[in-house]
Amino acid sequence: MAAPFQHLDHIAIVVRDTDEALKFYRDRLGLPLLFSQVMPDAPIRLTHLDAGNGVHIQLVQPLKPEHPLHAWLEKNGEGLQHLCFKVDNVAESMKTLPGLGLAMRDKAPRSGPNGRASAFLDPAATRGVPLEITSDPRRG
Repeated sequence: MAAPFQHLDHIAIVVRDTDEALKFYRDRLGLPLLFSQVMPDAPIRLTHLDAGNGVHIQLVQPLKPEHPLHAWLEKNGEGLQHLCFKVDNVAESMKTLPGLGLAMRDKAPRSGPNGRASAFLDPAATRGVPLEITSDPRRG
């Protein structure tokens, strides 16, 4: 059986203010800024920096106080929020991963940055580590 994940795509870090966080990740650590995008359906701002080897650091800023990540920030502070792995096709993976004991939290793929699809696994099935899967727009 083929491995369900291709490689680590990004490491997500929740921040209160993306511009302030960039002073550390971009200016102090020297990670190149790739893009920043507001996801109006969420509503969150996702900012990607190049961490090397094809892996991104994704800064996640909730834009409304009622967003669940705002409460997460208040409880936990800024920091690591999830790991995301690349798959061939999110919709197909959502059908096959439960057969490997990896239950899905999401019922359907969601919209990610740059037209990508994504979905989160149930943390109860991932030893408590929040995991996301993503695929290119043309792959679903």
